Amino acid sequence: MYKLVAIDLDGTMLDSYGQVTENTKNVIQKTIEKGTDVIIASGRPIDSIKTIAKEIGSKKYFIAGNGALIYDIQKNEVLYEKYMNKEKVLEIIKICEQNSISYNVYTEETILSNALKYNVLYYYKENLKKQEEKRTHINIVENMYEYIQKMTNEKFLKITICDENKTVFKSILNKLKKVKDIEILEVSHMSRKVIEQGTEEVPIEYYYTEISSKNVDKWDAIEYLISRLNIKKEEVITIGDNVNDKQMIINAGVGIAMGQSTPKLKELADYVTSSNSEEGVAKALKKFINL
Repeated sequence: MYKLVAIDLDGTMLDSYGQVTENTKNVIQKTIEKGTDVIIASGRPIDSIKTIAKEIGSKKYFIAGNGALIYDIQKNEVLYEKYMNKEKVLEIIKICEQNSISYNVYTEETILSNALKYNVLYYYKENLKKQEEKRTHINIVENMYEYIQKMTNEKFLKITICDENKTVFKSILNKLKKVKDIEILEVSHMSRKVIEQGTEEVPIEYYYTEISSKNVDKWDAIEYLISRLNIKKEEVITIGDNVNDKQMIINAGVGIAMGQSTPKLKELADYVTSSNSEEGVAKALKKFINL
């Protein structure tokens, strides 16, 4: 019997509009009722994940910031953490500012950005459909470097870097690779999301990468959790769609890739389900949990 399922959010559990379908919620709840814990393993900050965890009935733990922390829902506290230090965040911001490239800083609970663009625009549009207490916190900051310099007790999960021009994006990646003690997510494909503008559906397309502290990965966080829960990795199912899901898909008892995942991730997975717009998570759970 599988005892734990760890599921990514964007491009995985969430459909193209950033929502969990009613069918997917029902299947997740049936999985939990059958005795298999379901946790979210996402790059999002705490509050953004917390509301979705409640929505699907996941009541024990979740992983945020691509493995930078594990949150204990019942105790309402961080169980495990690997944050970026402030000096490293400022160093990366300086490089981005000097090269006029879009970036966002993720703290435990808020996304800091200097403009509503790319993934932040997607989260903003997603927020418009949600009640105030369920929204992802976004803070638009005019002078990011100065703002973060003045921060005192904030904890930093990661930095995302976005650009629609592949040449510009690759150039900044090469510069960032010279920075010590960070992990840079190797993403070579465009991120494609859909937002609603009035009656029209508008695609948002951009190249992006995520930067975290050294040795931060979703699988490392899962390993810590399964050791704490005294279960084996063979009893774990993981479901994801992107490069930041690679290690958890390789190492779990069953690693499942979404239908729209990159070809490389599909090759590494034990099973490929349907896309996130076709309720691939629900289909995978029905198959492996025997619902």
